[in-house]
Amino acid sequence: MTENKTSNRFAFIMITSLFFMWGFVHNLDPILIPHLKKAFSLSTLQASLVDSAVFIAYFVMALPAGAIMKKYGYKAGILTGLALFAIGSYLFIPSANTQLYTFFLLSLFVIACGLTILETAANPYASLLGPPEKAVQRLNLAQSFNGLAATLAPIIGAKIILTKGYSDAALNAMTASARDVALAAEASSVKMPYLVLGSIILLIAIIFYFMKLPEIKEGDGVASVSNVFHALKHRHLSWAVAAQFFYVGAQVCVFSFFILYATKAAGISEMEAATYAGFGVGMAFMIGRFVGTFFMKFIPPVKLLMIYSLICSVLSILAIFITGIIAVYVIIGIAFFMSIMFPTIFSLGIKDLGGDTKFGSSLIIMAIVGGALLPPLFGYISDVTQNIQMGYIVPLACFVVIFFFGITGYKVVKS
Repeated sequence: MTENKTSNRFAFIMITSLFFMWGFVHNLDPILIPHLKKAFSLSTLQASLVDSAVFIAYFVMALPAGAIMKKYGYKAGILTGLALFAIGSYLFIPSANTQLYTFFLLSLFVIACGLTILETAANPYASLLGPPEKAVQRLNLAQSFNGLAATLAPIIGAKIILTKGYSDAALNAMTASARDVALAAEASSVKMPYLVLGSIILLIAIIFYFMKLPEIKEGDGVASVSNVFHALKHRHLSWAVAAQFFYVGAQVCVFSFFILYATKAAGISEMEAATYAGFGVGMAFMIGRFVGTFFMKFIPPVKLLMIYSLICSVLSILAIFITGIIAVYVIIGIAFFMSIMFPTIFSLGIKDLGGDTKFGSSLIIMAIVGGALLPPLFGYISDVTQNIQMGYIVPLACFVVIFFFGITGYKVVKS
């Protein structure tokens, strides 16, 4: 029994390291968006394709990821995900050499295919690796290290990528040829960070290859005949898929456009905004997960989800109309209160699925495509209104949907 507990603990630690790594690469996107926007002279809508390239992979790969795990198990899924993660990171080197925006998007897509498989495996694995009554708290704890990555990635990424950039004034003062050289240098500054990232992921993959992961039993049910359509018969799962679609769309809008938002709404520099992105938004997100996990000892997770989504709705309205540095603090507040949403929706969605758990997990991960579809809408509204703050209409609508999931959608209906 003690050996089993120790085995589970080490497995949980290693799985938690994956939450940190995919959180880190996701939270480099807010640095990449303004960086590539400048390097390729993009509109806000075009720059938002960074998010689309990443999150469309979740729609494409989620069901294949579920099928891989259904046939070969969680370990095979984790190794496949890590391999694609590393390959995509290394592809940033030829992307920078060719100086093609589409190549950057392709590299991000490959990374995201790996992340899709990892998240499809790691989220249910962390949730199921222990007593069922602690599943939501356990997943929130693992996801807290995703929040730690959200704190560190913008700070580290800004120091490596943004500090080597040129100001708009400096670029405008250059001749056409000098400007081309400068923009090429901008594009190339991403090579080293992604080379290091790919190498770390490769090392983690080697550790997982030689590691014995405890096998998880998902309960009785209908594993032998389980399929996607059977899984969707669970009403609470269908609701969770919708709620996760809108949550991820909201989170990506908040995180990815933060630097652009802060520079416009508060009138601060990109470097200052990047500092707020890490020590403000990222840290609030991380602390929010630890605090939320603690609160769940006293408040039912679904009730906390409902309260937090209501607060985020109010803060989103403020984000549309308030200017100055207080607008930055409003976004930091949103990051704190939305921090528990992904793992809480996920855990509530796969509750009591039995043999449908792997496909249920795939469907919830598939819903992450909201991060591909909603940020372009945010960017479109910002471009049309010429006011990035108006884009917060999108997160506002998302948090309202999550509020209704917290009222009724989470309920398990026994057939």
